[in-house]
Amino acid sequence: MPALQSDDLGTTMAFATSMTRRQLLKSGAATAAGLMASGVKAQDGAGPVPFSFDILTQIARAQAAAPFVAATRPAGFLGALDYDDYRRIRFRPDRARWAEIAAPVHVHAFHTGWLFGDPVQLFEVTRDAQGLIAAPMLFSTADFDYLDDLADRLPADAQWPGVAGFRLNTPLNHPDRHDELVAFLGASYFRALGRGNRYGISARGLALNTAGPQPEEFPRFTRFYLERPAPDAAETSVYALLDSPSVSGAYRFVIRPGDTTEIDVTARLFFRAEVAELGIAPLTSMFLFNGVNRAGFDDYRPRVHDSDGLRIVQQGGDVIWRPLNNPPRLAGSYFAQANPVSFALHQRERDFTKYLDAGARYEMRPSLEVVPLGDWGAGHVRLVEIPTALEVEDNIVAYFIPEGRVAAGETRTFAYRLRWGDLPQSDGADRAHVVETRAGAGGVSGVINPANKRKFVIDFKGGFLSRLTQADALTPVVAASGGDLVAVTLARVDGSDLWRVVLDVQSDSALVELSVHIAGYGRKLTETWLYQWIRPHA
Repeated sequence: MPALQSDDLGTTMAFATSMTRRQLLKSGAATAAGLMASGVKAQDGAGPVPFSFDILTQIARAQAAAPFVAATRPAGFLGALDYDDYRRIRFRPDRARWAEIAAPVHVHAFHTGWLFGDPVQLFEVTRDAQGLIAAPMLFSTADFDYLDDLADRLPADAQWPGVAGFRLNTPLNHPDRHDELVAFLGASYFRALGRGNRYGISARGLALNTAGPQPEEFPRFTRFYLERPAPDAAETSVYALLDSPSVSGAYRFVIRPGDTTEIDVTARLFFRAEVAELGIAPLTSMFLFNGVNRAGFDDYRPRVHDSDGLRIVQQGGDVIWRPLNNPPRLAGSYFAQANPVSFALHQRERDFTKYLDAGARYEMRPSLEVVPLGDWGAGHVRLVEIPTALEVEDNIVAYFIPEGRVAAGETRTFAYRLRWGDLPQSDGADRAHVVETRAGAGGVSGVINPANKRKFVIDFKGGFLSRLTQADALTPVVAASGGDLVAVTLARVDGSDLWRVVLDVQSDSALVELSVHIAGYGRKLTETWLYQWIRPHA
């Protein structure tokens, strides 16, 4: 996979691979702007109109009460753009919006076309004596460079119906250079960076009926309202209108750049139709291989992934660590949670020598944590793992499912914080965390072992456990559902502060659920390691 650079094409390609792998356009999921309430129509005019999050909420409510209307994709020049054409279109940095007012963020637009044919409307939100007002933020061919012979194909009187999306640039890594902070492009997808990161994991506004019996539905942000920040502002607010056949929504994003970039999200949702499975704060990532499934890939690199594990912090402080897998068939895991403290897809391994990819630099991909704000109630964190042979395909999805089905006419509100960056491996508790999971053929070395036996090696590090040298008072607490534990050992790795649990598991079942933690001195000393062993030919 080529390195993801902070330029128009790099960001576009990062999103495009995610969209093609989910077959977003082919499934009809890239829905277009729906029937607008009169308040939204007024904003197509030249003059500014009053704006607030509550006004946007009323627009979303009115939109949900009307039939869904899909947009007509542009024809002519925009409709004819293919991959080669699109890669020759670049936004001109000298045309960045807000650069002339010394704002802390600059706005760049993505050109409509290719995979991103459905136009998005952008509005600038400013303040006058009466309050916030919104006016169209318009872009034209003057804002883009068209390379090679593409400029000769431009129609002389081109009028763009909108843009594909936008990005915000800020001095994230260098005080004298605005580089990329966050980008919104395609359906309800968006990505952000902490300091020193490269693009990897994505977030979405909403997930509907993912990997279930019903066709998956991809809601789409159809309009964005960008609030112009003051020169000394530490945060930027973006508002969005979401639409799909089943739901309309008003979103607010409050973005704070830093070592860990935070985005506070508020989603007000209005449902046109019943939804079988509602996914809140969905995360989308890629896992190809590491020490769990390395043998299946003929590759010079030891591992390839944007994320390597799902981390859930539960009420009461217990932590679940679920290493990711690239399964032989579609797999799903549900973790019952009553108002989780957080859930995240982490990129724990930060050592370049563990990846050896000087282009992709997977060790620089951000982790992404969801922290619910307010009481989300009972529900489940769901992890979906999709088999893939290519690293350009996002095959990992995680989100929260509120308890109960969602009925037509219902209204739901959710607030949460997204934290992007090189997140700490522990939360400060005196508890060890999993640093590595490996797997291979089970049994004793040097002899022929049965094919239905597998070995799992789990290394723990940190907290009180790493200060111990003897295992006398320690117990590996292990469970296997669907298989038999043939052998379990616990020992400190000589010359290190690692403690290693080794399991040999035997099973003829198609699926084995495994659980491990280390206990001692009257308490739990580690996070809980969970894993699914999916036998490919069972």
